[in-house]
Amino acid sequence: MSRVAKNPVILPAGVEAKFTAAEIVVKGPLGQLAMPLNAGVEVRLEDNALKFAAKDESKASRSMSGTMRALVNNMVTGVSKGFERKLQLVGVGYRAQAQGAALNLTLGFSHPVVHPMPEGVAVETPSQTEIILKGVDKQKVGQVAAEIRAYRAPEPYKGKGVRYAGEQVVLKETKKK
Repeated sequence: MSRVAKNPVILPAGVEAKFTAAEIVVKGPLGQLAMPLNAGVEVRLEDNALKFAAKDESKASRSMSGTMRALVNNMVTGVSKGFERKLQLVGVGYRAQAQGAALNLTLGFSHPVVHPMPEGVAVETPSQTEIILKGVDKQKVGQVAAEIRAYRAPEPYKGKGVRYAGEQVVLKETKKK
């Protein structure tokens, strides 16, 4: 059995999980998430905690039991607390502005970049150089953050670009004569 799968997923107050043989649905105060269940993983609800185990002793089933446990744990955290990702814009003239369900970015191109927000991800811009993404789905929030960062990743000489909050950009030394 996977070491990760041995730990149960505790359901906090206000969060409920329903599962069939095909999928698991987690509902909480912030929303609802659903995910298909792997055929090689067995799920049980005991004492307000979800327990995961492999149905057989194949390597794939044992591996997927830990993966499913981690994914369901992220679902439970998402519907109870939510996920947040912060981005910073570093560079002269780099600005961000939230406009409804889109993010308008000025990143030194000849045109502004408009990034539409997918459903389930909210964007805030407390200042012109800060972006905060919030949502219940960890994968979706992280994917949107990666897409925004990809428009202008931090370059290695001056460090200009879009970076995650707290990201350390290693600067290269410039050419010497």
